Amino acid sequence: MSELFSPTTVGPLQLSNRIVIAPMCQYSAEQGIAGDWHMIHLGHLALSGAALLILEATAVSPEARISARDLGLWSDAHADALAPVLAAIRRYSPILLGIQLAHAGRKASSQVPWEGGGNVGLAAGGWQTEAPSALPHAAGDTPPLALDGDGMRRVRDDFVAAARRSHALGLDAIEIHAAHGYLLHQFLSPLANARADHYGGALENRMRFPLEVFAAVRAAVPAGMAVGARISACDWVDGGWDIEQSVVLCRALQAAGCDFIHVSSGGVSTEQKIAAGPGYQIGFAERIKRECGMPTIGVGMITEAAQAERIVAGGQADMVALARAMLYDPRWPWHAAAELGAQVQAPPQYWRSQPAQHKALFNTDVNLRNINSVMSK
Repeated sequence: MSELFSPTTVGPLQLSNRIVIAPMCQYSAEQGIAGDWHMIHLGHLALSGAALLILEATAVSPEARISARDLGLWSDAHADALAPVLAAIRRYSPILLGIQLAHAGRKASSQVPWEGGGNVGLAAGGWQTEAPSALPHAAGDTPPLALDGDGMRRVRDDFVAAARRSHALGLDAIEIHAAHGYLLHQFLSPLANARADHYGGALENRMRFPLEVFAAVRAAVPAGMAVGARISACDWVDGGWDIEQSVVLCRALQAAGCDFIHVSSGGVSTEQKIAAGPGYQIGFAERIKRECGMPTIGVGMITEAAQAERIVAGGQADMVALARAMLYDPRWPWHAAAELGAQVQAPPQYWRSQPAQHKALFNTDVNLRNINSVMSK
């Protein structure tokens, strides 16, 4: 039996398999408002057969956006725009839905990637960024404002408000973004945090604000909603954040009620030297899983079914997350199930697509139950 297609539990959630669709920024919102692209893109991925789909990094305030085209959830209007997208997915797919709540910090006010991704200065229509310290991410960037106590409380409250809207939308999970060099990662890393108060310096101090944000979000939503975090386990820079500090953070998050850890790396420094390769971040996930014992999602150049099966079966991670591989092949879970001799959920409109050699690929009993449930409403 395939371990990749075995069920698992993540906090209050029951996942039908171990495949997660990772958050992937689309840079296609208007003033943070979801539109037709999100209906097409997310609806497409919802039919993939994965167990959990996590919506892209979603800004908790206007200044929290990476770019002016980021998805947002800082008002009821933003929630209203997402509601029909989620309702359509719920009608036709049993996939669980999460959202990644984020603040870009000093990496905000940037161009979209296909326009270069560089910092957009104030004179060019950008906005003032904010960070733990007034240290720009790259030479030539507009220096961020160092957050004071009132600013930090505002950011925390923005996360809480977005979390409450996420719950009201009926989402199953929240992932707090503390990775990839964005605001909460900036507090963690000594490369971005030069504060001299009790939010800087020692590891305990650098962890304080991310833990405060996590605790506030956890307290703001019911226990039936999973709340986890994505972290960068290593900065890939000498003297930066590393796996040893990540283990300490994960233990603290676990004590605060964290349901899962999504383990990535890098993003906080232009000096990073990443040793990229297939599954290059899985060792970080494996250590965190071993030393903390909490549900762990591994990610990073996972592209092959056999590779994903080895990761899960070998105990390196409880789940694997795919991003670019899923964009390239939105039916990746179907193809992986066929290769591994497993079953996957698919909409009945597609049942006739099964190749002759894979007539038992689709779990039709599960889908029939879902259809009957929808039609009875």
